[in-house]
Amino acid sequence: MRAFFGTVGAVCAGLVIALGLSTSAHAAPASPGDIEAQIDSAWNKLEPLIEQHNNVKAQLAENQAKAAQLAERIRPLQLQVDLAMGRVSSISARAYIKGQASALNALLTSSEPTTLADQLSLLDAMAKSERSRIADVAKAKEEYDTQKKPLDELVKKLSAQEKQLAEQEKTINDQITQYNKMRLDAYGTTIAPGSQRPAPCPATYDGSIGSKAAQIACGKIGRPYVFGAEGPNVFDCSGITKWAWEQATGGRVSLYHYTVTQFQQTKRVTRDQLRAGDLVFYFGDMHHMGMYVGDGWVLHAPTSGDVVRMVRMDQMPISGLGRPG
Repeated sequence: MRAFFGTVGAVCAGLVIALGLSTSAHAAPASPGDIEAQIDSAWNKLEPLIEQHNNVKAQLAENQAKAAQLAERIRPLQLQVDLAMGRVSSISARAYIKGQASALNALLTSSEPTTLADQLSLLDAMAKSERSRIADVAKAKEEYDTQKKPLDELVKKLSAQEKQLAEQEKTINDQITQYNKMRLDAYGTTIAPGSQRPAPCPATYDGSIGSKAAQIACGKIGRPYVFGAEGPNVFDCSGITKWAWEQATGGRVSLYHYTVTQFQQTKRVTRDQLRAGDLVFYFGDMHHMGMYVGDGWVLHAPTSGDVVRMVRMDQMPISGLGRPG
């Protein structure tokens, strides 16, 4: 985790420099192919930052939820401890007052000189009984506090990291604006040229959960790419795979909104084992991904300004294949 926090800042700084160099080199391209090649090249420098942002936001939300759950468990225990300690304090106070203010009266009215001492001993025993009664509650609270402390520290670190990455959103949005302008100038639209559904999607449907996930994802062809989005009507690359599998399984399969973690969450498969709904991961750092829909096609959310669409599976360098569930 420390390595992650240490590297993201360097990645952010490096990307800002790299993106500044890449966009300054945009000359008037000769063809749509040139435009898309330039956008793809720049986007492959920008998308790792977007996916790191997704990762931090997902970790932050997950750990905030865990801390909130522990806080809910601690709250009634704290109340029991507070009430019991209040009773202990009350008993101790009565013992003190009775011992000091009524000592002479007790000696004058009692036939036994030990009565006052006995009364004080009784009050002290009552206080000890109260303390003993809350020992288990106090122990349980202490255990929850021990679990919550590192969570609180992690949430604090993630919040700071998320804030740092959020500040990079302006850089991201500035770059996206430039990409969109390039397409607008060339095509009159931000959507890349070419058919969004060049083949049946999915290629076949066999009733399996994977086919169902693919069918659900295919129903979103033409929906806009928005970085950090996971549905129901806008998506980024790891957002649409997460959303489709959660919809297909009623939430039973809950993928992380981060490409690398989705790879880690899935079972390894080979090319000849691929079936609809499997996930295809691209580039050495796995900063992009799509969903296999059959016959050598994948569905993916490509770049900002563009829309969810199908492409040939080998259009980008494949780094891994995975099956959720």
